[in-house]
Amino acid sequence: MTTSNKSKKNLILILGLIFICMLLLCLRLGWIQIVKGDELSDKAIQQQTRDTPVEAERGVIYDTNGNELAVSVTCYTIWARPTDIKSAETKQESEENVEKVSKSLSKILGLEYDEVKEMITKEQSIVKIKKGVDKDTADKIRAKGFYGIEIAEDTKRSYPLGAFAAHTLGTVTDDNTGLSGLELEYNTYLSGVAGRWINYTDTRGNRLSYGEEKYYKAEDGYSIVTTIDQVIQHYTEKAITQVQEKTSAKRVMAIVMDPKTGDILAMAQTPDFDLNDPKTPLDPQEQKKLKAMSETEQVEYWNKMWRNSLVSDVYEPGSTFKLITTAIALEEDITTLDDTFHCSGSLKIAGETIHCWRSENPHGTQNLKQALANSCNPVFMELAGEIGIDLFYSHLDTFGITGRTGIDFPGEGTALLQSKDSAGPVGLATIGFGQGVAVTPMQLITAVSSFGNDGKLMKPRLVKELIDDNGKTIQEFEPEVVRQAVSKDTADEMREIMEFAGGNTTDIPGYRVGAKTGTANKINEAGTGYSNDTYSSCIAMVPMEDPQFTVLVIVDSPKGVHFGNVTAAPGVKQIMEDILRYRNISPDAESEQEAAANKVEVPDVVGNSVSEAVGILSGASLSYDMDEKAAAEEDFIITRQYPAAGTKIKKGSKVYLYR
Repeated sequence: MTTSNKSKKNLILILGLIFICMLLLCLRLGWIQIVKGDELSDKAIQQQTRDTPVEAERGVIYDTNGNELAVSVTCYTIWARPTDIKSAETKQESEENVEKVSKSLSKILGLEYDEVKEMITKEQSIVKIKKGVDKDTADKIRAKGFYGIEIAEDTKRSYPLGAFAAHTLGTVTDDNTGLSGLELEYNTYLSGVAGRWINYTDTRGNRLSYGEEKYYKAEDGYSIVTTIDQVIQHYTEKAITQVQEKTSAKRVMAIVMDPKTGDILAMAQTPDFDLNDPKTPLDPQEQKKLKAMSETEQVEYWNKMWRNSLVSDVYEPGSTFKLITTAIALEEDITTLDDTFHCSGSLKIAGETIHCWRSENPHGTQNLKQALANSCNPVFMELAGEIGIDLFYSHLDTFGITGRTGIDFPGEGTALLQSKDSAGPVGLATIGFGQGVAVTPMQLITAVSSFGNDGKLMKPRLVKELIDDNGKTIQEFEPEVVRQAVSKDTADEMREIMEFAGGNTTDIPGYRVGAKTGTANKINEAGTGYSNDTYSSCIAMVPMEDPQFTVLVIVDSPKGVHFGNVTAAPGVKQIMEDILRYRNISPDAESEQEAAANKVEVPDVVGNSVSEAVGILSGASLSYDMDEKAAAEEDFIITRQYPAAGTKIKKGSKVYLYR
């Protein structure tokens, strides 16, 4: 073979190899361009596109006078792009990058190392590492210059007054989404619409010359103006805290309502919690208890801690419910203010004897006003029986007891009421004096407030308008009349009765105050009967000639003395006095002089026997009361009295005697 032929063969072989390589390259190019084209194109766009969320600013929550109760403050959100963090020439370099970023972020942000590592290695284009980071922390991360870590300006919820109106305002999630209270109820309006910032960069994050940058501006949420008055809320919280301390109760709750509009001026309960750290109880002992709980138990604990019992839970109202029975009887002309009744200590209903709470020392003959002031059970059993179960339940529906009030608040509860078929005469009798029925506090104050509004039942409300960030009103929520619960004449009579029934503990010189107290035993944990724990309560209105506000205070399981007039009424009086002064509602000079002339000094009966004490009090134009156990004894020596000797109180008021 000649050299020339050999060279030709080698040349043909080389050309063949080149041809094969070109063919393979063409096939590979076709695979990439045609078969995998769409997938790789999407991947390239994803790598080049920086799509950064722009959070909308959550609306402000204001009180009725424009004071800020919940605001959004500037913070920072740390984002990670896993693909960028892991990008490196070798696998070892990639792992080192992940390790370095994980260690630094976990240390600066106070997170677990494994948690951070898991987030920055996810198969996602962008991952949120932490929200609500302050400026100093964000600057520390920025100084590290980590490739693949981005810092976006954001907002977080802040509550300037901490635990103020906690159960009403409610809480938000880490993503600024309403979780409870008004934050949840009005979340759609408050949250706004998030925006986005889209631009195109190379693998190092530098902007590309081609590609259109897009910025979608966030639409900030609307602000809400509530009916809550910051000053009245403060007075209410202060009062129930003092009641809690004096009674050592499990909790104390209160609502203040404007009877003319249904506006909730204040709503509070103990114990409260700091809205800026809603998962941490304020009580150190409770904090320890919470830490020892399982994750499921902690969630249950938080839900219970955040729950607004004034709207969501029911309680037996006791004698305060006698106001409803009285109004129904007056409306149906079954009784009048001049009618008299006789209490012998018990009443037989359908063959069953039901005792008055003062069965050993009956109230005797009394008119309707006196019967309500004495909380005489037989009188209200008798009235309920004369009304009849169908008519009675029909009026309960009119008062809103059988349904929901419609308040703009999440999780509203409904009353627990026996069916007409199962209640029977005995059930109706007990409901008549406030036992065997459980209502929400919101239902009771809404129903009773109708007496201060010429019989018109209002829909309770917590928000009166929505405004934008320029202060322009977007939507107004007007006061809404639900229905005429009773006639104006009946409402006038009920105010007169309440004014008579209001005892010394709610009496305010110069003002016409109407009130009713109640004490009801709580159902035991097994649900088989009643325990010794009580709900002690008081509901009041002032001034009765033109009621401006209604106050309801409920004391759950007070220790020691459990009468509503001793536990709850002082709290109601304190709230009313503070509001009257704050609103500059002047006392009536004539009423003030009349009140002063109608007062007597409480004599000292401690150390005397009951029979002697009764005579002394009677001589001072005062009546007396005692608990059922004490009343069952023939005679005993008084060891304590309330009010204390020397206190000036209204003639005819009760002095409570204790063994």
